[in-house]
Amino acid sequence: MSKTTAFADIAEAAARKGGEVLHDWSERFTVSEKSRANLVTEADFASQEAIHSLIKEAFPDHGFLGEEGLSENDDSEFCWVIDPLDGTSNYVHGFPYYCVSIALEHKGELIVGVIYDPNRNELFRAAADEPTTCNGKAIQPSAVATLPETFAVASLPVGAGPENPAMARFMNAIPHVQTVQRTGSAALNLAYVACGRIDAYWSTSLKPWDVAAGAFIVNRAGGRATDMLGEPIDIRVPSLLASNGSAIHAGMVGVLS
Repeated sequence: MSKTTAFADIAEAAARKGGEVLHDWSERFTVSEKSRANLVTEADFASQEAIHSLIKEAFPDHGFLGEEGLSENDDSEFCWVIDPLDGTSNYVHGFPYYCVSIALEHKGELIVGVIYDPNRNELFRAAADEPTTCNGKAIQPSAVATLPETFAVASLPVGAGPENPAMARFMNAIPHVQTVQRTGSAALNLAYVACGRIDAYWSTSLKPWDVAAGAFIVNRAGGRATDMLGEPIDIRVPSLLASNGSAIHAGMVGVLS
């Protein structure tokens, strides 16, 4: 077994554990007197703690970067980038489009990405030396090659008004593609680009933990994850365009720039 496969195995186990925690907490929404917002915050932290504990036990010297204030061992060559609940608003409302996202960087280069959807029991996995899969079966992006055929998804900043540039990009794209949707989970959107359910996805409001695993999975599956100008992606800069890797990528750059 290669080292990256061992890393991916731990990431998979941790993602599934995080998904279990989210499922358990969601069942408390109907029986607790606490507000849903408080419960979701607790669920988020509980999922992150479960993920962090499992990975740290296996790799105690590794670094961590997580959505819920997790920052540890910044000087390590390895950094786990964790989103314990991507799609918080969906989770709050019982809308089944959210996930756990875990990536691993080595010296700043992504080498592992895992996304787990506990509602569909789908686990998307990529590692530097193995096929990119969903539940163990190889995946690849769609074959759509023109903008009028493109099923696109966008993320918009919370509370964005009509004057926000993200809203202008959203409206500008509508006449050029088949449809533009907004779903609420960046990581799942990227996983869906990788397996051909979505043709293109973009955002200018993501954090590293939103995009790290998904961007790596897209690129390993044969798609393209770049910044909005088509340049190499930096997960710490909020600029992302992901596609199936066909000519629509350049087309989307033109539409969105």
